[in-house]
Amino acid sequence: MEDPTVHQLRLLLTLAEELHFKRAASKLYLSQPALSQQIRSLEQRLGVQFFTRTSRSVELTPTGQALLPLVRKVVNATEHLRNAASRSALGDTRLRLGVCENVAALEATRSVLGALSALYPCMGPEIHVLDFVEQMTALENGTIDAAFAYLPVPEGMHSQPLTTEPRVVCVASSDPLATRSSVTLADLAGYPVVSLASQMFQEGRDFWAADPRPDGTPVNYTSHHVTRFESLLSMASFGGAIAFVPSAAARLYPRPDIRYLPVRDLPDCTLGVVWPTVHRDKPQITALEDICRQLHRTGLPTGDAQNLTPLLELESAYC
Repeated sequence: MEDPTVHQLRLLLTLAEELHFKRAASKLYLSQPALSQQIRSLEQRLGVQFFTRTSRSVELTPTGQALLPLVRKVVNATEHLRNAASRSALGDTRLRLGVCENVAALEATRSVLGALSALYPCMGPEIHVLDFVEQMTALENGTIDAAFAYLPVPEGMHSQPLTTEPRVVCVASSDPLATRSSVTLADLAGYPVVSLASQMFQEGRDFWAADPRPDGTPVNYTSHHVTRFESLLSMASFGGAIAFVPSAAARLYPRPDIRYLPVRDLPDCTLGVVWPTVHRDKPQITALEDICRQLHRTGLPTGDAQNLTPLLELESAYC
């Protein structure tokens, strides 16, 4: 048995996500024959078959499904090693922040970024726009240092809250509920919820599906999984399924095919900045936490330099 290359394992993960050779090859900037050859070589090296292939479909074998989490751990560990080595060699002081598309335009996000740029110019910050799954993976493997994310967060992550807002339900504008001014969770009992990707941690998936409901009823999900916010909205817009989203989405993502309705008995959600607990003592993270805590406590806009004066004395410690 010959060891696989990390490159082959990355190709495997992409194909496992797409389950389509043409789409996976396009995403990887490879030809289909080249991708097929690499997957065959990987299977031969490990002595297992990861996929069953027909002229119309590609599916993971039971063995492939069982080994996929281990493959992901190997790839993540390799990326973490490479990133750590690179930063150590370069003495990099930049703060690498992950941002999902649905939080990029929020006032809280912009306030933190503005304060970081004004107070700690040596830190950048360097922004990475990622989807739900990519962001948590990047935190775990060290590609980014911290991220803006709605809580809850996985075990091993620390969070500093910024703002709290209601959650609303997103329904197709053609749905009978669209004429209502508000709903309850009981009104939504017959609707499946648009499913977040299975790679998302379970507590997060449950929270954003309100699963289980207050009466203990489990939630039904769509068979199609999404990793991006726009995809979540589009799935709800087709009708027959719903999605729970932060209330800010109604302002940031107005669409004629969607109605956003308040849910009277649905708890609020909280936006925060998240980082691995093991990195809490890093100077960049300490500076970020100081800013987030100050802005959360006072709600001060970063455009007012005088309001940020208490933080200015921290700058010399990091830049």
